[in-house]
Amino acid sequence: MRTALTIAGSDPSGGAGIQADLKTFHAHGVFGMSVITAVTVQNTMKVYGVQDIDPVMVHDQIVYLFEDIRIDAVKIGMVSGIKLIETIAGALGKINLPPVVLDPVMISKSGYSLLKKDARDALVENLFPLAEVVTPNIYEAEALTDAKIESVDEMKHAAAKIIKLGAKKVVVKGGHLGGKFATDILFDGILFKELTSQRIETKNTHGTGCTFSSAIAANIAKGIDFFNAVTDAKAYITGAIEHSLEIGHGHGPVDHFFNFHESAGTIKCKINNL
Repeated sequence: MRTALTIAGSDPSGGAGIQADLKTFHAHGVFGMSVITAVTVQNTMKVYGVQDIDPVMVHDQIVYLFEDIRIDAVKIGMVSGIKLIETIAGALGKINLPPVVLDPVMISKSGYSLLKKDARDALVENLFPLAEVVTPNIYEAEALTDAKIESVDEMKHAAAKIIKLGAKKVVVKGGHLGGKFATDILFDGILFKELTSQRIETKNTHGTGCTFSSAIAANIAKGIDFFNAVTDAKAYITGAIEHSLEIGHGHGPVDHFFNFHESAGTIKCKINNL
């Protein structure tokens, strides 16, 4: 069985972070493992606080996992400080590294800063060179390139700039661009590809970025090439959003196992007012 490791923060509500990553890995038939970088206080309405894990613990978890287990892909999510970024880069630099998917998580849906401003340069300097794929959303791409993005063409310009920052391949996610359709831009340094889907009208989009990047990592772990891995991940996240769950009073999560409900005979229900 293929395996994947997520290095990311914990979401106690289960919709994002390592919880979303592990669900996504298993939904793709990939065995998931996790190294927690931070514990958050959050629910479907907002993020209230973040506490980083001791960098020594993060380092040792990574090193000893790779010492024992063959890992076919790594997904990196929320890393909020310079020390953690440098620690992760140092640990990954000691091993024969599999493909890395880096999701540069900077700001939560509720506006909480998840990446300290002084850590942005450290993220680019230390983790971009290790990444096979970087997956910023519009706001993150704007922060990385210091340029406003208001069109698909500007997404392409941003993708090209991000490649120059050290990433090998990039997916600029267009969900925040607005309009009837959601278009993502894929760029491998040579070719651009646009992936467009009908925008789904729902407030329940908690964890979409984590889920999408983890689906890409899972597909790459299975040996699928970049363009097909992202195309399949796009279809998966679109279905997960279409079947999103009414859980909580804020932005509910997507359904990571929407493909399995019929075969399992399970029924989705509203559980936000139990």
